[in-house]
Amino acid sequence: MLNCAAAISYGMKRWLLILLILVVATFFRLYKIDLVPPGLYPDEAINGNQAIEALETGHYKVFYPENNGREGLLINLEAFSIAIFGKHAWALRLVSAIAGILTVLGLYFLTRQLFNWQIAAISSFLLAISFWHVNFSRIAFSGVLVPLFLVWGFYFFWRGLSLSHIRDFAISGIFWGLGFYSYIPFRIMPVVLIIALATYWYAIKKDFGHEKYEHTRNQIIRGLAAFLVTIILISLPIGYYFYTHPQDFWGRPGQVSVFSSDNLLKDLALNTVKTLGMFNFVGDFNWRHNISGRPMLIWPVGALFVIGFLRSWIKLFKTRRKHGHFSTVQTLLLSWFFIGLLPAILSNEGLPHALRTIAVIPPVFIFAGEGLWWIIDKIGDWYHERDVHEFSFRHRWLKESSVAAMLALVVLLIAFAGVEYDKYFNQWAKNPNTAMAFNQNYVEIGKKLNSMPREIKKYVLVNAGGVLVNGIPMPAQTVMFVTDTYTAEKQLAKRIFYLTEEQYNNGEYDKKGIVIPLE
Repeated sequence: MLNCAAAISYGMKRWLLILLILVVATFFRLYKIDLVPPGLYPDEAINGNQAIEALETGHYKVFYPENNGREGLLINLEAFSIAIFGKHAWALRLVSAIAGILTVLGLYFLTRQLFNWQIAAISSFLLAISFWHVNFSRIAFSGVLVPLFLVWGFYFFWRGLSLSHIRDFAISGIFWGLGFYSYIPFRIMPVVLIIALATYWYAIKKDFGHEKYEHTRNQIIRGLAAFLVTIILISLPIGYYFYTHPQDFWGRPGQVSVFSSDNLLKDLALNTVKTLGMFNFVGDFNWRHNISGRPMLIWPVGALFVIGFLRSWIKLFKTRRKHGHFSTVQTLLLSWFFIGLLPAILSNEGLPHALRTIAVIPPVFIFAGEGLWWIIDKIGDWYHERDVHEFSFRHRWLKESSVAAMLALVVLLIAFAGVEYDKYFNQWAKNPNTAMAFNQNYVEIGKKLNSMPREIKKYVLVNAGGVLVNGIPMPAQTVMFVTDTYTAEKQLAKRIFYLTEEQYNNGEYDKKGIVIPLE
């Protein structure tokens, strides 16, 4: 009876810990979401405009070809958010915030499945407070969906391999199928799955006897059949779309491909160095993605990441020497990391690029969590070697009775959270460069137009560059969202019109109206 009560108490502590991590993740992603980031970048705005159009017309798309093309899942989810909360920029960003919170939860479950609850708790907490992930969880970009689908997809796939439950394979297939509706870098990630599965298959063949191997193999084959059928059913609509519109599949990747370079090998080498250096040395220079040039990880977390990364290689080859095959867990993490970097390495602009490498966020923080737990473990070993068993750090930690150890870890993680909070909400959010990067001036123009009398004709001179959407350069999308004038009919009703430079120079507007330049 006492053992049962202790087990319940132990389980409750775990769930309370998860809840605490989720509270922290929620705070970092929802606090002042109506104010931070400032402004509304045109790429976010066009998502909002097309979400409103889908909501009003009932015409939801699997792929929106405008603005170089975007998979439709995020836009369609934003339509749902707008239907509930109204036409606000924060309603668009709320979808990303929820995706970010669910990613933190998914990382906990995945890491616990791969390692233990301690590394899971550390890794998910570090993700919860990370500037890198928090930032993209507060911007209406579809990239934030990639780590979400990956952590849950890998979690249920790993459960399927471990427990041989067809249901887990099918659920994993749902997440993998939905991933193809998220963001271009997701398309390469099934390669990780293939590598990890091949490693796992070889491992059980080496470790299991013939009879057990045959039984396990047959169970896995049934699970994989359910997995593949589910993926095909879920991804069939967008697959058919790309089959009938191949130019949309290759369009954006072709525009930024490094293979158009005159010095391919040199550029590939340089891209690799820049991308690998973004974690601890020089990060993304784009103010929408980062404090320009800062490493993507604060230095203590960056150091933990390096420790965990090196430990992963050590364990990979240690398993090879001991068991005759590579560690499946380490193969999964390392292949996830390197393949997740390829969308940036194989591109030719804006490197290092925090958004194109968003798929590697989960393994990066798993490495960091593993690095910190390794340090804690080593301290425990040191105490144990000194034969201080009654005061053993490690023993008391594992029994959850070491108040001093727990307090030290909590203080350390709180300090990390304070640094990340200051980095995002003070250093980044309040920097004028951030407001410029999110075109706060366009939002102000939109507000100004809303305050002007309806009977006055108002012309927005779009003299900023960008791809054309319905004949108007992309930057106008922010003003269109703020003024709710994304269609010609709405523009006529509100007497707000948009001019290209050519139309303005040709005098194609009512001279009695007011012209406001968008620059």
